[in-house]
Amino acid sequence: MSESLKTTLYNHHNQLGAKLVPFAGFLMPLQYSGIIDEHKHVRSKVGLFDVSHMGEFIVSGKNAKKFLQNVTINDINALKPGKAQYSAFCNENGGILDDLLIYDLLDYYMLVVNASNIEKNFNWLQRHLLDDVVLKDISNDIGLLAIQGPMARDILQDFYPNIDSLKYYETLMPDSDDTVVARTGYSGELGFEIYISNDKIIDLWNQLLSASDDIRPVGLGCRDSLRLEMGYCLYGHELNESINPIEAGLSWITKLDTEFIGSESLAHVSIEKKLVPLVLKERAIPRADYKIFDNHNKEIGLITSGAMSPSLQFGIALAYIDLPYAKELNSFNVKIRNNTFSMDKAKLPFYKDGTYLK
Repeated sequence: MSESLKTTLYNHHNQLGAKLVPFAGFLMPLQYSGIIDEHKHVRSKVGLFDVSHMGEFIVSGKNAKKFLQNVTINDINALKPGKAQYSAFCNENGGILDDLLIYDLLDYYMLVVNASNIEKNFNWLQRHLLDDVVLKDISNDIGLLAIQGPMARDILQDFYPNIDSLKYYETLMPDSDDTVVARTGYSGELGFEIYISNDKIIDLWNQLLSASDDIRPVGLGCRDSLRLEMGYCLYGHELNESINPIEAGLSWITKLDTEFIGSESLAHVSIEKKLVPLVLKERAIPRADYKIFDNHNKEIGLITSGAMSPSLQFGIALAYIDLPYAKELNSFNVKIRNNTFSMDKAKLPFYKDGTYLK
């Protein structure tokens, strides 16, 4: 078994008393003060995440846009300089290789991919590379900080005054140090993500944590509970190569007319299941891999992510449920420790008071 990788901030997480766990090949902070405490802090004030394990690729050259139109499922022509776009890669069968963010930084594009898929994605992109396109993996050269919470702008403005002009999914152009500050995030709160070289990330981390008593380091545990309350998909749970973007509720980014890799399969695919948000109001917690049943005890689905919502104080889950049950039924059964509980269909986001658009 190979030794876990460490981000540049690893020693600082250790010094701050973080519980460090293996994640996507890295030793990452799961929590500092506790997942629920950190979750509530992000919802009410501001948290600072080290997400430097994420992968970043640079795509440039005369045919960069044509290349990205071929390999990503959203319409790259709709992406303008200074903007970000949520998209995905699909295999020939329409299965999801990964979901990603694409930033148009005028002279080049930056693709941000999941840590567990860096090597797979890069090799796949290389196999489909066009002439006059330069693809570079810069994942080991830069780190990524996410500052998330309703007070994020107040704190970060002293460091990057121009963020005041950014709307959701907009980004500042790289500065003289090639630092990129984007108004993006995975929490459902007002937030920014800062792509910065590893030789500068420690100073920025320390300066941000010293800027106010309202900002605290937070871990991947609350990152997961925050994203689940918003109904955001997580690769390896809601998304994988056996699931297509239509089933995953990503039709809104799936532009079949752009003729991306996998689009032909998706145009003729038979959809047999659907991702459904569920709530459990009884005293029980739905978990990933719990099975879903109808009232006749027929197994019709599987929970992919589930938890007790720290903000809402009841169980929430995302589950793939077979059609037509996913459309026809409004309540479903889940078995937890040999007891059967009823779960009701809900509308996303589960948590509706997020500040991400403010």
